Amino acid sequence: MNKRVLELLSIVDDINSIDDQIWYEGLTARKKAELEFHDRDRDPDFVEGSQANDTYEKFYGNKKYYNITQRSQNYVQSWISENAKGKVFLDYACGNGGNAILAAKSGASLALGLDISSVSVKNAQLAADNSNLEKCKFFQADAENTKLPDNSIDTIICSGMLHHLDLSYAFPELRRILKPGGKLLAVEALDYNPLIKIYRILTPEMRTEWEKAHILNLNDLKFAERFFSLGQIKYWHVLGYIAGKFPILRKPTDLLDRFLEATPLLNRMAWMFTFELIKKEDK
Repeated sequence: MNKRVLELLSIVDDINSIDDQIWYEGLTARKKAELEFHDRDRDPDFVEGSQANDTYEKFYGNKKYYNITQRSQNYVQSWISENAKGKVFLDYACGNGGNAILAAKSGASLALGLDISSVSVKNAQLAADNSNLEKCKFFQADAENTKLPDNSIDTIICSGMLHHLDLSYAFPELRRILKPGGKLLAVEALDYNPLIKIYRILTPEMRTEWEKAHILNLNDLKFAERFFSLGQIKYWHVLGYIAGKFPILRKPTDLLDRFLEATPLLNRMAWMFTFELIKKEDK
């Protein structure tokens, strides 16, 4: 292992050694609410219990809609594979760690994952250990104050988590830890489609209060440009989510989506979008 990897592993060990209660007490009320929500949401016992007592639809009923996102998933997985090899990779707000694990399997010199949820971190580290991925490590941290060194990360994936954060803190923190020339790919829901907005209103148990109020739009990209250069933007699934409810419509909606995703203005009705952020090289 090279010197930078060894230094980062030592820093991650130090972060993991921080007393849990002291760390928790230092969080704001908003962050504590996020931690508690995601600890519950990713607890295997809670998931199993919700299936047994018929509350699964209440908490996880949106999962069926993700069955139609294969094209966007393929794009994200390809991006990770292409941008992870030989790099220090960070899965930012990693959930159960799938993206960091993919980066490690794709040849990252080190794949890290951080999340505010200790349950998520435990799930992720167990999955990495079960795959014998020694260069894949996870730690519990505040995404707006990661404790990682300046300019220490080559590549970052942030999948479905920016809307859980205060971007006025998250973007500067991401810029700080990313190396000059480094890339970030964000995968986010988009806040324009009125039908999807109504669905979010009708399913409050699936989201935190902060999350409901901070789904991203294109103004957030303008804000991101204060800190990064903006790379490729892609829009996904303008109508495809309908097939989550009516699977027979999967093929026609997917074909129509390929046209709508490439059509200006109409593509703003997409369920999701992805965008690259690039830290400018030092002059």
